[in-house]
Amino acid sequence: MSTSSPSRVSLGRTGAEIAPLVLGGNVFGWTADEPTSFRLLDTFLDRGFNAVDTANIYTRFIPGNEGGESETVIGNWLEQGRRRDALFLITKVGGDMGEGRKGLTADQIVARCEESLKRLKTDHIDLYFSHFPDPETPIEETLEGHYQLVKAGKVRFVGGSNYDAAGLKAALEAGEADGRASYDVLQPHYNLLTRDQYEGPLENICLDHDLGVIPYFALAMGFLTGKYRSKDDLDKSPRGRRMADWFTDRNMTLLELMKEVAHAHDATMAQVALAWLMARPSVTAPIASATKMEQLEDIMGATDLRLSAEEINKLNAC
Repeated sequence: MSTSSPSRVSLGRTGAEIAPLVLGGNVFGWTADEPTSFRLLDTFLDRGFNAVDTANIYTRFIPGNEGGESETVIGNWLEQGRRRDALFLITKVGGDMGEGRKGLTADQIVARCEESLKRLKTDHIDLYFSHFPDPETPIEETLEGHYQLVKAGKVRFVGGSNYDAAGLKAALEAGEADGRASYDVLQPHYNLLTRDQYEGPLENICLDHDLGVIPYFALAMGFLTGKYRSKDDLDKSPRGRRMADWFTDRNMTLLELMKEVAHAHDATMAQVALAWLMARPSVTAPIASATKMEQLEDIMGATDLRLSAEEINKLNAC
Protein backbone atom coordinates (compact mmCIF):
# COMPACT_ATOMS: atom_id res chain seq x y z
CA MET A 1 0.00 0.00 0.00
CA SER A 2 1.46 3.33 -1.01
CA THR A 3 1.40 6.41 1.20
CA SER A 4 0.23 9.65 -0.35
CA SER A 5 0.53 13.02 1.36
CA PRO A 6 -2.23 12.96 3.98
CA SER A 7 -5.04 15.46 4.09
CA ARG A 8 -5.48 17.59 7.20
CA VAL A 9 -8.18 17.09 9.81
CA SER A 10 -9.53 19.67 12.23
CA LEU A 11 -8.42 19.37 15.85
CA GLY A 12 -11.86 20.13 17.20
CA ARG A 13 -12.62 23.63 18.35
CA THR A 14 -8.94 24.65 18.43
CA GLY A 15 -9.16 25.47 14.73
CA ALA A 16 -5.77 23.84 14.21
CA GLU A 17 -5.30 21.30 11.45
CA ILE A 18 -3.15 18.22 11.72
CA ALA A 19 -2.55 15.10 9.67
CA PRO A 20 -4.76 12.15 10.74
CA LEU A 21 -1.86 10.33 12.43
CA VAL A 22 0.26 11.56 15.34
CA LEU A 23 3.77 10.17 15.80
CA GLY A 24 4.42 8.99 19.34
CA GLY A 25 7.71 10.22 20.72
CA ASN A 26 7.69 7.97 23.77
CA VAL A 27 10.30 5.73 22.12
CA PHE A 28 12.80 8.53 21.42
CA GLY A 29 15.87 8.12 23.59
CA TRP A 30 14.68 4.65 24.59
CA THR A 31 14.07 1.97 21.95
CA ALA A 32 14.93 4.46 19.19
CA ASP A 33 18.31 6.11 19.64
CA GLU A 34 18.89 9.70 18.60
CA PRO A 35 20.08 9.10 15.00
CA THR A 36 17.16 6.74 14.39
CA SER A 37 14.73 9.21 15.93
CA PHE A 38 16.03 11.96 13.67
CA ARG A 39 15.46 9.80 10.58
CA LEU A 40 11.94 8.93 11.73
CA LEU A 41 11.08 12.57 12.35
CA ASP A 42 12.54 13.71 9.03
CA THR A 43 10.63 11.06 7.07
CA PHE A 44 7.39 11.75 8.93
CA LEU A 45 7.47 15.45 8.05
CA ASP A 46 8.75 14.79 4.52
CA ARG A 47 5.59 12.72 3.91
CA GLY A 48 3.33 15.59 4.92
CA PHE A 49 2.56 14.56 8.50
CA ASN A 50 3.03 17.18 11.16
CA ALA A 51 2.02 16.23 14.73
CA VAL A 52 4.43 14.66 17.23
CA ASP A 53 3.49 13.71 20.79
CA THR A 54 5.81 13.45 23.78
CA ALA A 55 5.83 14.17 27.54
CA ASN A 56 8.27 15.46 30.10
CA ILE A 57 8.35 12.10 31.94
CA TYR A 58 9.41 10.14 28.83
CA THR A 59 11.42 8.06 29.62
CA ARG A 60 11.85 8.32 33.39
CA PHE A 61 10.29 4.88 33.75
CA ILE A 62 13.47 3.30 32.34
CA PRO A 63 16.15 2.52 34.96
CA GLY A 64 18.95 5.05 34.75
CA ASN A 65 16.87 7.72 32.99
CA GLU A 66 15.84 10.98 34.63
CA GLY A 67 12.95 12.00 32.39
CA GLY A 68 13.04 14.49 29.55
CA GLU A 69 14.98 12.14 27.25
CA SER A 70 12.34 12.22 24.51
CA GLU A 71 11.97 16.00 24.64
CA THR A 72 15.74 16.35 24.49
CA VAL A 73 15.95 14.24 21.34
CA ILE A 74 13.25 16.35 19.68
CA GLY A 75 15.01 19.53 20.79
CA ASN A 76 18.33 18.35 19.37
CA TRP A 77 16.54 17.55 16.11
CA LEU A 78 14.98 21.01 15.97
CA GLU A 79 18.31 22.63 16.79
CA GLN A 80 19.78 21.20 13.60
CA GLY A 81 17.54 23.45 11.55
CA ARG A 82 14.53 21.20 11.26
CA ARG A 83 11.17 22.70 10.36
CA ARG A 84 9.66 24.01 13.56
CA ASP A 85 7.05 25.92 11.58
CA ALA A 86 5.84 22.67 10.01
CA LEU A 87 5.67 20.81 13.32
CA PHE A 88 2.64 20.60 15.62
CA LEU A 89 4.43 19.86 18.88
CA ILE A 90 2.59 18.14 21.73
CA THR A 91 3.93 17.48 25.22
CA LYS A 92 2.56 16.93 28.72
CA VAL A 93 2.95 17.97 32.34
CA GLY A 94 1.98 16.50 35.69
CA GLY A 95 3.89 13.23 35.88
CA ASP A 96 6.51 12.66 38.57
CA MET A 97 9.87 14.13 37.53
CA GLY A 98 11.40 13.57 40.96
CA GLU A 99 12.36 15.95 43.77
CA GLY A 100 8.76 17.07 44.21
CA ARG A 101 8.34 18.05 40.57
CA LYS A 102 4.91 16.60 39.92
CA GLY A 103 1.25 17.49 39.95
CA LEU A 104 -0.85 20.21 38.40
CA THR A 105 -0.60 23.22 40.67
CA ALA A 106 -0.19 26.48 38.78
CA ASP A 107 3.41 26.81 39.93
CA GLN A 108 4.26 23.27 38.83
CA ILE A 109 2.69 23.74 35.42
CA VAL A 110 4.59 26.95 34.73
CA ALA A 111 7.92 25.66 36.05
CA ARG A 112 7.72 22.33 34.24
CA CYS A 113 6.77 24.09 31.00
CA GLU A 114 9.93 26.19 31.20
CA GLU A 115 11.97 23.00 31.58
CA SER A 116 10.22 21.39 28.60
CA LEU A 117 10.76 24.46 26.43
CA LYS A 118 14.45 24.38 27.27
CA ARG A 119 14.78 20.70 26.40
CA LEU A 120 12.71 21.11 23.23
CA LYS A 121 14.74 24.17 22.20
CA THR A 122 11.65 26.08 21.14
CA ASP A 123 9.74 29.12 22.33
CA HIS A 124 6.30 27.55 22.32
CA ILE A 125 4.38 24.30 22.62
CA ASP A 126 1.43 23.81 20.29
CA LEU A 127 -0.59 21.54 22.57
CA TYR A 128 0.14 21.12 26.28
CA PHE A 129 -1.62 18.31 28.11
CA SER A 130 -2.30 17.77 31.77
CA HIS A 131 -0.91 14.24 31.69
CA PHE A 132 -2.98 12.84 34.57
CA PRO A 133 -5.74 14.33 36.74
CA ASP A 134 -4.35 15.67 40.02
CA PRO A 135 -6.83 14.96 42.82
CA GLU A 136 -4.83 17.11 45.24
CA THR A 137 -5.17 20.27 43.15
CA PRO A 138 -8.45 22.01 42.32
CA ILE A 139 -9.10 21.94 38.58
CA GLU A 140 -9.60 25.70 38.72
CA GLU A 141 -5.99 26.23 39.80
CA THR A 142 -4.74 23.84 37.13
CA LEU A 143 -6.54 25.77 34.41
CA GLU A 144 -5.28 29.07 35.81
CA GLY A 145 -1.74 27.75 35.50
CA HIS A 146 -2.33 26.75 31.90
CA TYR A 147 -3.86 30.15 31.21
CA GLN A 148 -0.66 31.88 32.32
CA LEU A 149 1.24 29.96 29.66
CA VAL A 150 -1.34 30.61 26.94
CA LYS A 151 -1.41 34.31 27.77
CA ALA A 152 2.39 34.45 27.64
CA GLY A 153 2.41 32.80 24.20
CA LYS A 154 4.34 29.77 25.44
CA VAL A 155 1.43 27.39 24.81
CA ARG A 156 -1.16 27.58 22.03
CA PHE A 157 -3.74 25.01 23.14
CA VAL A 158 -4.42 23.00 26.29
CA GLY A 159 -5.78 19.48 26.74
CA GLY A 160 -6.45 16.80 29.30
CA SER A 161 -5.09 13.25 29.21
CA ASN A 162 -6.49 10.27 31.13
CA TYR A 163 -9.61 12.11 32.31
CA ASP A 164 -12.86 10.23 32.86
CA ALA A 165 -16.25 11.68 31.96
CA ALA A 166 -16.85 13.30 35.35
CA GLY A 167 -13.39 14.83 35.46
CA LEU A 168 -13.59 16.15 31.92
CA LYS A 169 -17.05 17.62 32.51
CA ALA A 170 -15.80 19.42 35.63
CA ALA A 171 -12.77 20.73 33.74
CA LEU A 172 -14.88 22.07 30.89
CA GLU A 173 -17.21 23.84 33.30
CA ALA A 174 -14.29 25.34 35.23
CA GLY A 175 -12.67 26.46 31.99
CA GLU A 176 -15.58 28.75 31.18
CA ALA A 177 -14.43 31.33 33.74
CA ASP A 178 -12.15 34.27 32.93
CA GLY A 179 -8.51 33.75 33.75
CA ARG A 180 -8.57 30.04 33.02
CA ALA A 181 -7.62 28.03 29.99
CA SER A 182 -10.03 25.45 28.62
CA TYR A 183 -9.31 21.87 27.66
CA ASP A 184 -9.87 21.75 23.92
CA VAL A 185 -8.41 18.28 23.33
CA LEU A 186 -8.66 14.92 25.08
CA GLN A 187 -6.03 12.18 24.99
CA PRO A 188 -7.71 8.94 26.08
CA HIS A 189 -6.60 5.32 26.19
CA TYR A 190 -8.58 3.92 23.27
CA ASN A 191 -8.17 1.20 20.69
CA LEU A 192 -9.96 -1.85 19.29
CA LEU A 193 -8.91 -3.87 22.31
CA THR A 194 -9.79 -1.32 25.02
CA ARG A 195 -13.03 0.47 24.29
CA ASP A 196 -15.01 0.79 27.52
CA GLN A 197 -12.87 3.60 28.97
CA TYR A 198 -13.79 5.98 26.14
CA GLU A 199 -16.97 4.89 24.39
CA GLY A 200 -20.12 6.12 26.12
CA PRO A 201 -20.29 9.22 28.35
CA LEU A 202 -16.70 10.35 27.74
CA GLU A 203 -16.98 10.13 23.97
CA ASN A 204 -20.35 11.89 24.09
CA ILE A 205 -18.85 14.84 25.96
CA CYS A 206 -16.14 15.15 23.33
CA LEU A 207 -18.73 15.15 20.55
CA ASP A 208 -21.02 17.61 22.36
CA HIS A 209 -18.17 20.07 22.97
CA ASP A 210 -16.35 19.59 19.65
CA LEU A 211 -13.16 18.50 21.37
CA GLY A 212 -10.19 17.17 19.48
CA VAL A 213 -9.41 13.55 20.40
CA ILE A 214 -6.00 11.92 19.92
CA PRO A 215 -6.01 8.43 21.51
CA TYR A 216 -2.86 6.79 22.82
CA PHE A 217 -2.05 3.05 22.81
CA ALA A 218 -3.72 2.97 19.39
CA LEU A 219 -2.01 -0.35 18.65
CA ALA A 220 -2.35 -1.67 22.22
CA MET A 221 1.44 -1.64 22.67
CA GLY A 222 1.81 -3.73 19.51
CA PHE A 223 -0.75 -6.41 20.40
CA LEU A 224 -3.04 -5.30 17.57
CA THR A 225 -0.27 -5.70 15.01
CA GLY A 226 -0.51 -9.48 15.34
CA LYS A 227 3.02 -9.63 16.70
CA TYR A 228 1.91 -11.52 19.79
CA ARG A 229 0.04 -14.73 19.05
CA SER A 230 0.63 -16.50 22.36
CA LYS A 231 2.32 -15.99 25.70
CA ASP A 232 5.46 -17.45 24.15
CA ASP A 233 5.79 -14.23 22.14
CA LEU A 234 5.81 -11.87 25.12
CA ASP A 235 9.59 -11.57 25.18
CA LYS A 236 9.52 -9.87 21.76
CA SER A 237 9.14 -6.44 23.39
CA PRO A 238 9.97 -4.69 26.69
CA ARG A 239 6.20 -4.19 27.03
CA GLY A 240 5.33 -7.83 26.40
CA ARG A 241 5.03 -8.80 30.05
CA ARG A 242 2.09 -6.39 30.40
CA MET A 243 0.04 -8.48 27.96
CA ALA A 244 0.01 -11.78 29.81
CA ASP A 245 -3.74 -11.59 30.48
CA TRP A 246 -4.74 -10.45 27.00
CA PHE A 247 -4.95 -13.84 25.31
CA THR A 248 -8.69 -14.21 25.79
CA ASP A 249 -11.11 -15.82 23.36
CA ARG A 250 -12.56 -12.42 22.49
CA ASN A 251 -9.17 -10.86 21.81
CA MET A 252 -7.96 -13.75 19.68
CA THR A 253 -11.20 -13.62 17.67
CA LEU A 254 -10.61 -9.91 17.16
CA LEU A 255 -7.10 -10.54 15.86
CA GLU A 256 -8.39 -13.14 13.40
CA LEU A 257 -11.02 -10.71 12.11
CA MET A 258 -8.42 -7.96 11.74
CA LYS A 259 -6.23 -10.37 9.82
CA GLU A 260 -9.09 -11.11 7.41
CA VAL A 261 -9.81 -7.42 6.88
CA ALA A 262 -6.13 -6.67 6.33
CA HIS A 263 -5.86 -9.47 3.76
CA ALA A 264 -8.86 -8.11 1.84
CA HIS A 265 -7.12 -4.73 1.45
CA ASP A 266 -3.55 -5.99 1.01
CA ALA A 267 -2.87 -4.07 4.22
CA THR A 268 -1.41 -4.88 7.63
CA MET A 269 -3.19 -5.44 10.91
CA ALA A 270 -1.61 -2.28 12.30
CA GLN A 271 -3.11 -0.31 9.45
CA VAL A 272 -6.53 -1.82 10.13
CA ALA A 273 -6.33 -0.87 13.81
CA LEU A 274 -5.38 2.71 12.97
CA ALA A 275 -7.87 3.05 10.10
CA TRP A 276 -10.65 1.90 12.44
CA LEU A 277 -9.76 4.70 14.85
CA MET A 278 -9.49 7.25 12.06
CA ALA A 279 -13.00 6.30 10.90
CA ARG A 280 -14.48 6.92 14.36
CA PRO A 281 -16.44 10.21 14.10
CA SER A 282 -15.18 11.50 17.45
CA VAL A 283 -11.48 10.75 16.83
CA THR A 284 -9.19 13.35 15.30
CA ALA A 285 -6.01 11.30 14.94
CA PRO A 286 -4.55 8.29 16.77
CA ILE A 287 -1.03 8.23 18.18
CA ALA A 288 1.33 5.48 17.06
CA SER A 289 5.05 4.99 17.62
CA ALA A 290 7.78 3.51 15.46
CA THR A 291 11.32 2.46 16.22
CA LYS A 292 12.26 1.40 12.69
CA MET A 293 11.68 2.88 9.27
CA GLU A 294 9.58 -0.07 8.13
CA GLN A 295 7.31 0.42 11.13
CA LEU A 296 6.92 4.09 10.27
CA GLU A 297 6.06 3.24 6.66
CA ASP A 298 3.49 0.78 7.97
CA ILE A 299 1.65 3.20 10.25
CA MET A 300 1.75 6.05 7.73
CA GLY A 301 0.12 3.71 5.22
CA ALA A 302 -2.96 3.54 7.44
CA THR A 303 -4.03 6.96 6.18
CA ASP A 304 -4.62 5.43 2.73
CA LEU A 305 -6.82 2.61 4.03
CA ARG A 306 -10.59 3.04 3.87
CA LEU A 307 -12.59 0.37 5.67
CA SER A 308 -16.09 -0.40 4.44
CA ALA A 309 -19.11 0.18 6.66
CA GLU A 310 -19.56 -3.58 6.86
CA GLU A 311 -15.98 -4.10 8.01
CA ILE A 312 -16.29 -1.37 10.62
CA ASN A 313 -19.53 -2.87 11.91
CA LYS A 314 -17.93 -6.31 12.21
CA LEU A 315 -14.98 -4.87 14.11
CA ASN A 316 -17.32 -2.89 16.34
CA ALA A 317 -19.30 -6.01 17.16
CA CYS A 318 -16.29 -8.11 18.06
